[in-house]
Amino acid sequence: MLSTEDPENKTPHLPEDYDTKISTVLPYYRSFHEETINLIGSLPEKPKIWMDTGCGTGTFITKAIEHFPDTKFLMLDPSKGMLKQTREKLSSCPCDRVEILEASATQDFTQKLREQPDVITAIQCHHYLDMENRKKAVEKCYKLLKEGGFFITFENISPLTEEGISVSKRYWGDFQRVHRRTEDEIKIHLGRFGTEYFPITVEKHLKLLRETGFRTVELFWYSYMQAGFYCIK
Repeated sequence: MLSTEDPENKTPHLPEDYDTKISTVLPYYRSFHEETINLIGSLPEKPKIWMDTGCGTGTFITKAIEHFPDTKFLMLDPSKGMLKQTREKLSSCPCDRVEILEASATQDFTQKLREQPDVITAIQCHHYLDMENRKKAVEKCYKLLKEGGFFITFENISPLTEEGISVSKRYWGDFQRVHRRTEDEIKIHLGRFGTEYFPITVEKHLKLLRETGFRTVELFWYSYMQAGFYCIK
């Protein structure tokens, strides 16, 4: 059961607790941010407009904004509670650097943007969707991006076999145990696999991204039961 009263917050954490708890659950979570920043930093031209969907409490963009002084960031999340935390966290940033969009899931986003994003990031958010809505979310990102734009996503993924799922769950459980999560917390968290979030295999990710229309689709990060992909429109 989710430990939040916000129906649009699909994580098991309250917005105000998210940042302190996520790193005890997800191995290398900070690396998701660091490697995404490094990848975008390596592009020949730095992004003018960067949209972060499923932005959560805004921690990722508080890091990115320091590396991209000429980039404007658009913040999107389905949870008003998460966006409230984002607004507070980024309150010291100039208003021309950050825009908080209307609360919406990626697939349901209809707000008119003044400019097409050069980059869209989706870090640990679309695996809560069923396949139909996941497809809609990826298609939405594709349509919003300008030609040549980058879509970067990290998600929980499913191993290829039932035995692989069992091995990976034990492996992931041991990580959480080292980070002082209780046995009940570990059991509840691993029990969410396939019931409260719906990971797909790397192969299915690559197929979906290609079928959406991206001309380049690559896996660039993988560990435990998480993977990172980048795509170019």
